[in-house]
Amino acid sequence: MNKFQFLENGSITSTPGFQAAGVVAGFKRSGAPDFAMIYSEAPANFAGAFTSCTFAAAPVQVCRTRVLNSPFLRAAVINSGNANACTGATGLANAECTCELAARRLGIRADEVAVSSTGRIGVQMPMDTIRKGIELAAAALSPEGGSAASQAIMTTDTVPKSVALQLELAGKTVTIGAMTKGAGMIDPAMTVPHATMLCYITTDVKADNALLREMLAANVAESFNRITIDGDMSTNDTTIVMANGRSGVELKAGTPEAEEFRQALLAVMQRLAREMVMDGEGATKFIHVEIEHARSTADAKLCAEAVANSLLCKTAWFGGDPNWGRVVAALGYSGAKFDPEKTDIYYDNMPVVRNGGDAGTPESALCDIVKQREFTVRVNLHDGDDNYWVWTSDVSYEYVKINADYHT
Repeated sequence: MNKFQFLENGSITSTPGFQAAGVVAGFKRSGAPDFAMIYSEAPANFAGAFTSCTFAAAPVQVCRTRVLNSPFLRAAVINSGNANACTGATGLANAECTCELAARRLGIRADEVAVSSTGRIGVQMPMDTIRKGIELAAAALSPEGGSAASQAIMTTDTVPKSVALQLELAGKTVTIGAMTKGAGMIDPAMTVPHATMLCYITTDVKADNALLREMLAANVAESFNRITIDGDMSTNDTTIVMANGRSGVELKAGTPEAEEFRQALLAVMQRLAREMVMDGEGATKFIHVEIEHARSTADAKLCAEAVANSLLCKTAWFGGDPNWGRVVAALGYSGAKFDPEKTDIYYDNMPVVRNGGDAGTPESALCDIVKQREFTVRVNLHDGDDNYWVWTSDVSYEYVKINADYHT
């Protein structure tokens, strides 16, 4: 069993050697914090995972270049209120310029700076606001700035999302800190290297970029790529991990220490993934969708994602309606290969469908389950040995309201 401990009020700056800030630059009409900066006191090895959307935003394109060409990162700048997506050559030049301005202010190289943006698509970046944000954030950098940074990257999030844990490796204490944002436009399919969800992770282990990339790829597949709020992939999804080596613990591929660290990193990423679903736009329910005994992982994934993204299922869950016909319909159109007459479905551990038909459980008992804040929809296909799970939310009136009148 992995031995690690989550820290109270943990943040991205719980990791020694990292500073952060969150400030008001002026992107948001509300006047809320909207610009964050992360700074590593030493060059940090790093890896990144990004949206697979063809319309990848300009900051994503810049960060992909960093992953391919830069040995280290020293800083990241993140604005909330403008996505800098679908902005053409001007948008790309502005993303690069953002890195150059931050590098000049911090006394580092531009290729040591990552950039992320979130907000409205198709609007050119106001560079005067970027300049203001960089000046204010650089002046405010602090080892206690993690909480402020997590607040500054929020869009429709109702709460900031940050976490940190510590574990013992090679007789020394290692720290992982992280922050994320994401409440809508969440159905990531990130690739390494190549929601809107943004996630930045810091750690004080020493690990080369190749090992960090391998760990990130494995863990994204078991965390952020397993969540969906509304079935819409963002143009800006980004996850970056930075490792500054401050702990003195060096990880090598294939060692028990590397695997222990990967498991701890996965715990951080899954904690944040869960928090994003719990804070989904207008969400009132958290639903585990589990597919068991499928012919293949691909078939199990098709089934899980069809159920998790079904508007009919999600609206029924919002209303506390156990209408299992919507679940079987989603399974049926998923494209997966299975025998419907073998299929069993459970809400938590309560039988709903047996051998493709009504299991006979009183509807009142099923209603009690789907009215809960959190429950499981478990499907046993009795058709193989492969499994897949997805975390999702319901769809409420509030979701429609938020997205019918979205502005920053």
